[in-house]
Order: sequence, then C-alpha cells, then structure tokens
Amino acid sequence: MYRNMWRDRRRYRTELTKSRKLVKYAKLGFIGVIFLVILLFVGVPLLSLTLPSPDKIVRQTGFSTQIMDRNGQVLYDVYANQNRSPEKLEDIPLYLRQATIAIEDKNFYTHSGFDPLGMVRGLFRIFTRGRAQGGSTLTQQLIKNALLSNDRTVVRKIKEFVLAIEIERKYSKDQILQMYLNEVPYGGTAWGVGAAAQTYFGKAVKDLNLIECAILAGMPQSPSNYSPYSSTPKAYVQRTKDVLRRMREDGHINKQQEAQAIEQLSSVTFQAKGAGFKAPHFVQYVEKILEERYGQASVEQGGLKVTTTLDLELQEKAQQIVSEEIAKVEKQHITNGAAVVVNPETGEILAMIGSKDFNTPGVGQYNVVTALRQPGSSFKPFTYVTAFKEGYTASSLLMDVPTTFPGGAGQPDYIPVNYDNKFVGPIQMRYALANSRNIPAVKTLAKVGIKDVLTTATDMGLTTLPPTNDTLKRVGLSLTLGGGEVRLLDMATAYSAFVNKGARIEPISILKVVDANGKVLEENKPKKGKQVLTEQQAFIINSILSDNDARSAEFGVNSYLKVPGLNVMVKTGTTNDKRDNWTIGGNGNAMVGVWVGNNDNSPMLNVASGISGASPIWHKIVVAAMQGKPKLSFDIPDGVITAQVDLVSGYAAHDGFPSRSEVFIKGTEPTGTDPIHTMLKICKSDGNLANPSDIAAGNYDKREYFVFKEEDPTAAPGQTNRWQEGILNWLNTQGDSRYKPPTSYCGTSNPLNVEFISPTDQTSDIPPGDYTVSFKANSNSAITQSSLKVNDSQICGFSSGNNNYTCNVSFANKGVYTLKAEASDAQGHTSNRIITVGVGQSWNATPSPTP
Repeated sequence: MYRNMWRDRRRYRTELTKSRKLVKYAKLGFIGVIFLVILLFVGVPLLSLTLPSPDKIVRQTGFSTQIMDRNGQVLYDVYANQNRSPEKLEDIPLYLRQATIAIEDKNFYTHSGFDPLGMVRGLFRIFTRGRAQGGSTLTQQLIKNALLSNDRTVVRKIKEFVLAIEIERKYSKDQILQMYLNEVPYGGTAWGVGAAAQTYFGKAVKDLNLIECAILAGMPQSPSNYSPYSSTPKAYVQRTKDVLRRMREDGHINKQQEAQAIEQLSSVTFQAKGAGFKAPHFVQYVEKILEERYGQASVEQGGLKVTTTLDLELQEKAQQIVSEEIAKVEKQHITNGAAVVVNPETGEILAMIGSKDFNTPGVGQYNVVTALRQPGSSFKPFTYVTAFKEGYTASSLLMDVPTTFPGGAGQPDYIPVNYDNKFVGPIQMRYALANSRNIPAVKTLAKVGIKDVLTTATDMGLTTLPPTNDTLKRVGLSLTLGGGEVRLLDMATAYSAFVNKGARIEPISILKVVDANGKVLEENKPKKGKQVLTEQQAFIINSILSDNDARSAEFGVNSYLKVPGLNVMVKTGTTNDKRDNWTIGGNGNAMVGVWVGNNDNSPMLNVASGISGASPIWHKIVVAAMQGKPKLSFDIPDGVITAQVDLVSGYAAHDGFPSRSEVFIKGTEPTGTDPIHTMLKICKSDGNLANPSDIAAGNYDKREYFVFKEEDPTAAPGQTNRWQEGILNWLNTQGDSRYKPPTSYCGTSNPLNVEFISPTDQTSDIPPGDYTVSFKANSNSAITQSSLKVNDSQICGFSSGNNNYTCNVSFANKGVYTLKAEASDAQGHTSNRIITVGVGQSWNATPSPTP
C-alpha cells in the first residue's frame, strides 16, 4: 500500500513539473509572438528609416578605369581599393551565370529575395554559435557587398531581409544578377567578374570558357581560400568540381561536359600574379595625363574606358629586346636601357619601354623615356638643319682640325676633340654629320648661333631647351655635342619632323576616353602638325642620315645602323664620359629612340656607337616596328636639285678634278670660281706664284693646290683668327705638297702688267663715234694710278680702282689711232701697253689726227 502511495505521488510531481514547463514555454511563446509582432509592426518600420535607399544598389561610382592598347587589349585597371569593371549581363557568358546560381543560390529565379529555410537555419545558429550565419541568397549577398557591412548580427540580418524584399520588388532578376556579378569579391583587389577575368586569365569576361567560368563561380564563397594566388593555391580544384557537379545536377551541363571540364582542370593556366600590369611605364604616363584632365577620383572610381595609342604586341617585343640586349652588356657596366616608338605622322606612342625590367629594384620603375639625360651627338642634326635654313649646304666645307674656342664669360677656353681623337682636315657637312665629327659640328654651331639652334630644336619638339636668356646662360658651344639635357620621348618626337616632311607632331598617348555611361569624353583624330622645316630642309637631313656610304668612314659599311631592305635615317650619340648612349632614327612608318646607360649616371666601361650599346637594340626594334608595313623611301621633293661638286671643296666640279653628286635646295647650289681647290699659275723658274707679267709672257705652269681658309666668327675685331691658326698648325703636320701652295711671287724685275680688254691690238674697222675702251692692270701690290691716252693725248685718269678700268672715247674721224694704257702700283712699279687700231679703215693705214 505504501509502495503504491509513493508511486502515485511521484507521478503527480512529474506531471506537475511538465505542466509548469508547458506554462513556461507558453509564456515564452506568447512573449515571442508579442516580440515578433512588435518587431514586424514597430521595429521593422523604425529600422527601415535607417536603411540605405534601395536605389543605391545600382553602383554609379567605384568602378575601375580600364586602360587598353589601341586594339582593345587591357593594359591595367586603375582603382582606389577595389578593382571593379562594370559588365553588361549579355556580355557575361551563360556558363558563368548558370555556375554562379547553381553553387550560390539554385532557387534564385523562384524566390522573392530570401530563402525561409535558410533564414531559419541562420537564426538557429545564433543560439548554437552566437552569430547569424548562412542562408543568404544572391540578392542578400549583393546587399551585403553593396549597401551593408559584413557584421554577422541579427540587426544586420533583419536589414538585409527588408532590403532584399524591396530590391526584388524594384528590379528584375536579370538586373539583380548583373549587379551581383559586378559587385562580388573574387580575391585580392578583384571585384566583379570583369576584373576577375582580367586578373586571373588576362582576357575579357565574354571570352571565358566553361572551366574558367566554373573556377570563378566557386571563388566568392571564400576568395581568400579559393584564389590561385592564395596560401592554398590548389583549393580551387575541389571547389570547381563541386560547381560542375551542381551545374550538371541542375541540368546546365551533361556528364560528358562535366568530365571534359574536370580533365581540363589540371591544364588551366593563370596569369602570373601582377601580370595584369602590362606596359607599366606607359600606363603610369597615361594615368598621370588622365588625372590632370579628369581628376584622381574620376580615374580611380569613374569607370573610364581609355583606348591608348600603344601597340601591345610591339611593346612586348621591344621590352624583350631591351631586356635581352642589356643582359648581354651588363659586364660593361651598362645596367639599363629604354626605348620609345612613335608614329611620326600622328605622334602616337606605339611603344614605351622605360627600363629593362619594371620589377628590378632600384632600376625598373625609373622611366628613362621621360627622364632628363644628355643626348651626346644625337643633338647634331638640329645644328645642321639650322645651317641649311641659313643657306649652308651638304657640300659646305669645314676644317676638322684642333681648334680653340672661347669658353664663355669667366670660363676657360673650350677645346673639343673627336670621338676617335683624330682629325681629318677638310670635310663637307654631309660627311661631318654622317660620321659625327665634333669639331665641324661646333664650328657650324658657332657660325649659325646658339640661339638659332635652340629655336630650331624647340620648334621641332624639344621642351627642355627653350631659346631663353636662362638657357643661353647655361649652355655654350658644347650644346651641339649634347651639352643640354633632353628627354628621349622629345627626341623621338623632334626627329619625326625630319621624316614627316618638316611638320612637327605632338606626342599622343590617348585615342579615346569613354565614361561608365558610354559617353565619349575625348577622341583624338590625326591632324597635321605645324610646319617647322621646309620639306626640302628635312629631306637634306634624311639624305645624309640614311647615307650608309657617307658614314662608312666611322661606322663601316655593315654596322647596326644599316637595316637591310629598309631605307631609314639614323643618328647615334654618346656623351664624352660615356654616361649616355643613344640611337634615334626611322622613316615615315615609325621613329625609334633608344637609350642605354646607368640610372645612377655612372659611366659605362665600353660602348661603341653603331656596334654596341643602343644601336643593336635600335636595329631590332626598327625591324619589329616596320614588320608588315609598306617599304618607304626618302623621295626627292620639288625644289631640290642634284649637282656635281668637287670631292674636296664642295664647289661646282671643275678642271676634271674628282667629283661627286650632291643634293641642294634650289638656289643654294655652289656657283662661281672655286677658291679652295684650284689650279695655280707657277713660274717655271722658281716654283713661286707667277707675276701678271710672267703670265702675260706665258712663263708659267699650272699646278693643283688646296687653299684652306676659315674666318673665326667667335673672334672680336683685332683678335687672332684661331680657326685659321688651327688650320695652319694642322697643315704643318701634313705631307701632301698640294696642301702647301706657294705664297711668294717670282723674282722678276717688274710684276706690274697692263692689258687691253677692248679693243685689242690691230683691231680694224671700228665704227666712228663713241666707243668704250676697257683695260686692266695687275700687280703683286695695289694699283695706285692708271690712265688712258689716245694719240698721246690723255683721255681718262684713275687714282685707284679694282684693277679693271673703262673709258669713253669719241672717234670722230676715220683713221689709225694709237691707244696707250699706263699704270703704277704701291711699290713704285710702272708699266704700260700700247696698241694700234683702225677706225673706219684698216689699222695699218696712215694715222689720223688726234680727236
């Protein structure tokens, strides 16, 4: 009995406990319902007041600016923190859309922005893990990335829920999917499928294949794990297989497609990390221009599409050439190189290699193309074309001899030397420029003036040496040898005027800029530049710098300056201390400029223009740049003529001396007697110059000599002609007897000679009336007096003259007349000449009375 009593009591207590628990749960449930009602009807509306507008889900800013080459190849995406390129849904492959939905939200097209089961699962984890997790649809993930933070709290989940409903009402599923694919993170700085496709595969998103789509679709769940650039670089493999399985389960692909894609997984190649930064120096150059025009914010977040002038294929070839050639000469302490290729007709920059390798510490990121360096002799064409503008010609003679020049106020004398430390004596401008002789270049600069050359160079495109007083204070006659700093880009631009018929171009790097809405902000069309040289002046320079024979004395006939099958002009330059070595040249297809040296300005150990240094690089890039383009030549323009000139003096060919053909701007071709290469009349007796009287008597021989004389434009009145002094010193070292013409006259008793020019002796039948008699008097010294007598009566008298005299005589009557010309010189010599003529009759009849 007692046993039953205790059993009933325990049963009663158990049931009482259960009842109490039910009451407790009922109370909690009731409170929960009340809380939910309050939340739905009070909390949610209040919370909605603090929510961002659903309209902000459509991103207006924060898009990367995409910099592309001229053919649409992406060079770089410029962004602040997130690399994001907007893509339209129709440009995103169907496979990528299907893969994303299959792995992230299979019910995307059927739900209303949230998954009830997922939300319950997420709320349950609040109690099990202390935070909300999972259950997010694509719409909710979009909201989290675009509008909310990543906090895993109940409040954030509620906000996400409310916004998801509003967004699903406002936008179509395709619009939401497009926004999602443009917002989701894919690892690192790549946000959105556009940036991800370029980052990992180096291609536009529209060009992705099935396996690439599956890889990208698997990344957003955990980009830090599934990115091939992460610390778990193979984690994407299993994730991709999961994506493919889901696609097959949802009917997007079949088993065969799944199997084939899985087979391809092992052979998928990704771009090297950072490989998306193509043509880095050029990109930085363009980025700076864009920021100056549109502001940093627009460039980093405005989603600009920038089509540049760069030819990426040529850029990569040129970069490879520079890197490989510098590697060959690093033992000569040549540690860096740079190159630029410009279209000389449009100014478009086709390639810009700022260094041998952008990623080389301490060297790579320094852009030598835009840096200031000394150009060496590559500056000389500006000097010579200035001379051609001022009437000099390619056959003008200069003396390449040791010469002393003034160094400027307070400076020591300037005594330049040639690259080979030799002097060749007489040299015409064609050969002086082609062989890059220094002394003739300095003399040419002195003749035409530093300011004129600076003006020419600036007009053609150099930006660092304006013809101002400040520049004139800084540079001197060494300017023509590269004594002023210039930029490689400017040099290539300025040289383009030579092959562009004298028209200047401006360097252009941007063809077109379009904003995120498709509006064209700028578009550059080719336009003719300012005419800074005549077509004829430009042609003369091209003729010289493309003349392989003319430069053979210095460079040989098979240097790197000769490009078989191509007609190109080219000039080298090396600074005296071997700190800079240049080669610049091309034709109407491309202008190529190359520099080698060291960023720290330390000298190279050994470099030979045309053989090593910049020339081999230039040669190979020219070949690459001209590939597939029509072969061009430098055609002779109107206004240019060809003439034969003396091989030494450059004057018109004469006396059967060796000659050559030269081109001239019409009107500048040499005329008149050659004072340099001459046949002198030498006395037979002693080898000195024949006196006029000896010449009259035929007592002379003709011999070939060279008479070299130069005026010194740097000498003030009364100062020594140091140019002629240098010539005489050089002549004393020469063994050729033709270089040493006699300066003394023969030792005859009377050097003065008088000759009638008109009439001559024994002339008959001169018509009666007025007649002009002419005669000449020549001596070793100046003629002081001369006169004319007719039949012993003086008709004319002269106290001085230019050795040729005329006198008007009136022959009133017929008859025989005696004419006597007399002269005396400064040394007291006198001489005369008597002739007999007939007026209206024979000369040997009886003389008539004096008129």
